[in-house]
Amino acid sequence: MSYHCVLMRHGLLHVSIINIIQRGETMPYFCTFGDVQSELRNHYRKTGEKIQFIEAIDALYKKGKLMTSRPDLNVSPVINDKTDSEEFEKIVDKIVIRATPSIALSERVSEEEMFPQLGDVFVIRHPRYTRLYLHRHDYVEIDYVISGSCRFHFEDEIHELHKGNLCIILPGSYHDIEVSDESIVYCIMLRRSTFQSSFFSLLSRDDTLSLFFRAMMTEPGVSNYMLFDADRPELIRILVQSVMQECHFRDIYSNSCCISLVHLIFASMLRSENSAPKVYNYQMGSDFSAVIHYIRDNYQHISLSSLAEQFHYSKPHMCTLIKQNTGTSFSNLIKQVRISRAKEYLIKTDTQISDIAEAVGYNSADHFSRVFRSSTGLSPQEFRRSNKLEHDSLVPFKTE
Repeated sequence: MSYHCVLMRHGLLHVSIINIIQRGETMPYFCTFGDVQSELRNHYRKTGEKIQFIEAIDALYKKGKLMTSRPDLNVSPVINDKTDSEEFEKIVDKIVIRATPSIALSERVSEEEMFPQLGDVFVIRHPRYTRLYLHRHDYVEIDYVISGSCRFHFEDEIHELHKGNLCIILPGSYHDIEVSDESIVYCIMLRRSTFQSSFFSLLSRDDTLSLFFRAMMTEPGVSNYMLFDADRPELIRILVQSVMQECHFRDIYSNSCCISLVHLIFASMLRSENSAPKVYNYQMGSDFSAVIHYIRDNYQHISLSSLAEQFHYSKPHMCTLIKQNTGTSFSNLIKQVRISRAKEYLIKTDTQISDIAEAVGYNSADHFSRVFRSSTGLSPQEFRRSNKLEHDSLVPFKTE
């Protein structure tokens, strides 16, 4: 995050006084987020060089553009499915910042510098045209690209993120986000210190995301990220902006609403059919469930080679691990997962057989039908009819 010294206090974005190099002034200064963003943009377009968010505040101070009293601006947005991104961004630009010039940069950022006192969730918009500044922090960061693209620096990797990409970064990871044009990227931050109580269900479920967060709790300090591609990007946009809205309310319901909205974001991403999430570092250790989760999330198109590469094993060793932990071979395990998922489609939906075949990873309906019959003794059509009849016979309180 490029302006990690910014946090919210009672509805204000506030620049932390931690590590400040005082100039001797005690008077508070104010400006809007849009003022700082304009300074960043103008400096880049004039000089071709990027500066940090707090350096832009310094520039505004030197130009005499910081206000000595807080302006009375109404910036409480009301978010619904008709609130477009442009309208919301104008509201964000009006958010008032309490700014103290000359803050020393640090590559380590703590929760105390970022979060409101009683908040477990905090949201900011990434400033544009800021200089790359790799850093670490002790909280979870979630970056979502609402429009355009950004460059994601992580350890020794660089990725281009685009609209609909959502990236979860674990505490202790060396990273930064660069937004070099008018793209829109938001950052949701979650306290690690209260994560177990605030997001308990995320640690207790049986899915890849839960495994990812459990590793954060059991192996703190391990650098990792998880990258999703949303198949309903506008829904995620509304949810992210709603979290930011709740951050500004700061009433007795705000924190609970923020946590619930984050749960909705995670659930929506896990439902995405675009692709399985990409993870930087699968920490398997003695827990083979990481492999099982990865197979379950990628069973449609997975190969033994890609699975072995993901977990940094040779193909023979991965075959041995699968046999030891499941009692079957890789190919048979994939077939079992595909057939199990196909049964769910056949029982719970009216989806055509050809579409089910494609959904579970088969290139043709004929091949899928042969494999299904060899596994169940029934064709897909016969399996659907028999289970439909059984289901219909168990309708409670049915009258003639």
